[in-house]
Order: sequence, then C-alpha cells, then structure tokens
Amino acid sequence: MGRKMWLWLLFLMMVITLAGCSVRRKESGEPEEGTYKIYYLNSSMTRLMPQEYRTGTRKEEALIEELMNEFLNVPNDVDSQVALSDKVGYLGYRQEERVLFLYFDGGYTNRINMNATREILCRAALTKTMTQIEGIDYISIYVADQPLLDSYGNPVGVMADSDFIEGISDINSFEKSQLRLFFTDESGERLVEESREVVHSINTSLERLIVEELISGPQAAGHYQTLPGDTKLLNVSLNENICYINFDETFLNNTLEVKEYIPVYSIVNSLSEISTVSKVQITINGSQDVMFRDAISLNTQFERNLEIGEE
Repeated sequence: MGRKMWLWLLFLMMVITLAGCSVRRKESGEPEEGTYKIYYLNSSMTRLMPQEYRTGTRKEEALIEELMNEFLNVPNDVDSQVALSDKVGYLGYRQEERVLFLYFDGGYTNRINMNATREILCRAALTKTMTQIEGIDYISIYVADQPLLDSYGNPVGVMADSDFIEGISDINSFEKSQLRLFFTDESGERLVEESREVVHSINTSLERLIVEELISGPQAAGHYQTLPGDTKLLNVSLNENICYINFDETFLNNTLEVKEYIPVYSIVNSLSEISTVSKVQITINGSQDVMFRDAISLNTQFERNLEIGEE
C-alpha cells in the first residue's frame, strides 16, 4: 500500500474518532468544549434562566473575567434579568486552589437592593455559572471584605454546584444548612450532640427545620429520640430573639423513657445554636399555662442549659 493511501486511511480514522467523541458527548449530555451556561433570572426574579454562551477563551483568568462580565450584563436579545442588583458593586475576585472568592460592596446585603429570595437565587446563579470553569469547584462570597452571612448570622461558607439542586430554578427552591442538634443517650438522662447537613426549602425557617429534624429522630449510633415521631408542630415564630414553638397536645403524650427535662432542653439547646435565638417559649395549642409530665411548667422562657450535656 502506497504512502498516500496510508495517509488517507490515517486521516479517515481521525475523522471517525473525532465524530465518535462528538456523538458520545451529545449522548452523555456533556456541553461542547467552549460552551457554558450563564445563569440569569426571569422577569419576575423568581427562577433561574440559563442562557448558552460560547467562547474561544481557554486561559483560566481571562475566562473568569469573561464569564463574570456576561453574568453582570444580560444580552439585549435575552428576556431575563441580572441575578445581581445593579445597586451592588462587584469589586473583583481572588482564586485560591479550587475556590473562587468573589468580592462585592456592602450593597449586597441591603435587603432593599436584593430581598432574601433574590439573594439565594443570586448565590445559586453565581455558583452554577462560575464552577463550570475547569479548576474551580467552589465559590465563596465576601461582602465589604467580610464573609457573607446568611439570614441567621451564620457564615455561608464555600458553595458548590451540588449545593443547589435543580429545584433552585423555582421559587420553592432549596439550600443546604448545617444543623447542630441535641438528642439523648441510652440512659435518657444526658443530651448528646449530633451534626447534620440538611437540604431544605428556602421558604422553611431554620427554627422550624430544627424542630422537624428533632421529631424525625437521630441518625448517629448511640443517640436516641427525644420527641415522638407523631409530635405535631403547629407553628414557629421568632420575635426579639425569642423563639415561640407551638405544639398540639401530642407533645404532652411523650412516653419515651427519658427524664422530663430531656425533651424540653433537646429543643431549647438545639434552637439556641442559632445566633438569633436566645430564649425559647413552648406552648400547647397556643397556651403556655401547661405542666409537662407534671414536673416542668411551660409558663417560662427557657434558656440554653449545657449542664445536661455529655460528661
């Protein structure tokens, strides 16, 4: 076989190989090289609106600047809104290993500029847009040179694309929270701490989430239930750092083999992990003039008690 024929066969094999790669990429749903999604918001600012963007830029630093510029400016022919308010100033970025730190001015946390829903969606849009860049797995937002805090005063920390499940595109979207809950040990006389990461609707308050997780029970070995699974939580509210928890009468029917103070302080100590909660008021069908197990009056505002923790 002549040299020209060999070259022709080699060229044909390369074409077939490249075509096969292209087909596999399409079948797997992977984006083509140089194709990204820029995440904007719909006109009512209640859901994410991804728009395809193509670029020939490959250098990481230049790509970060290019995608951020696209993120901050919606094309004229796209019916969407920028996730970040135009009253918030973008100050720049810093990259450290696989984390991209994004810096904004103090306008970011001004609720007049961005309400709570828009701010959560902005976080998701930034994370989903920028973590598409190879070498960037997480982003971290800083406001006026300080780490971004959530609505409960806790640091948001680094965020990955997986922290925002696909439901984030809807107003009933989700975020991930780290909880510190208190259950009991085998004796039923001491509280034991359990850390738990929970993905929940952004419309569910952290206070309600904590009580619901206590009702659902512990996950760690050696930890035991403090509230029966059929306990009915009627409503939760927060006013001037006092968290009001209202159960129906099922709360009083707690027959678990635990000391009478364990259910109460399981709730109180868990809720007190939130920086905005200093006291807890428990009511039954709206009434606080109730005795729990004929031993503890609920007509009081309970404060954290660490003395019944692990020895």
